[in-house]
Amino acid sequence: MTSPTVAPEPPFDEAWFRSGVRLRTEALWRGVEAQHVIASMKLVDNADEQQLLEEMLETSKPAPPRTAHPLHYLIFTPFRYRPSHPSRFRPAHSPGMWYGAVELETACAEVAYWKWRFLMDSEALADQALHTQHTFFQAEVSGRCINLGTRPWSASAPRWQHPTDYSACHRLAAAARLHEVAWIRYASARRQRGVCGVALVPTSLSLKPGFPQQTWACKSTRVSVFLQHDDMTHSFDALSWA
Repeated sequence: MTSPTVAPEPPFDEAWFRSGVRLRTEALWRGVEAQHVIASMKLVDNADEQQLLEEMLETSKPAPPRTAHPLHYLIFTPFRYRPSHPSRFRPAHSPGMWYGAVELETACAEVAYWKWRFLMDSEALADQALHTQHTFFQAEVSGRCINLGTRPWSASAPRWQHPTDYSACHRLAAAARLHEVAWIRYASARRQRGVCGVALVPTSLSLKPGFPQQTWACKSTRVSVFLQHDDMTHSFDALSWA
């Protein structure tokens, strides 16, 4: 006789949403791949054709959520897609979220991990070196915040920080939306002592005039990933993620 399925114990208590949500504002770094313009330039002969091609590509993309207007594309872009792979707080095929990190090096570590994952998940690329270019920029997130590094949420820290099992975080994010939480602050699983943040709604984000931006080159292999900007370099041991 098959035993009945027992639902896993919730990683949080509903009462925590009354005692553990605070207004908070913080600056977060985010890295985005910056090669789409280079790729499309190969198909055109001049700036006018480039602009036309970019406009055509824009109409083929999913529409941004209504709450995203008139926000900058660096803010609303993640919210317009439903990626087929899961992330820490977003199940596969569900609405996108905006991820960032308090420290620039932590943002680099997060980008490095996902480029390595892409490399290892691509059988034809796994034994090659992947070269990419990324724009890192700093935005501000503000609103009702869950800080998983403080009580009462820290009682479930092992569930929030698991390197591959995101189920507890998915359940938390779904409940957080119902409680109108704007963003979640949490410990990075890719860099020790690093701090990350995920915005659940685009209206929690803003870009100040002249917001910081940097262009970084990235080289990913099956054993390591390193990123470089001018004389700054961050290297990561991919074997620690395997």
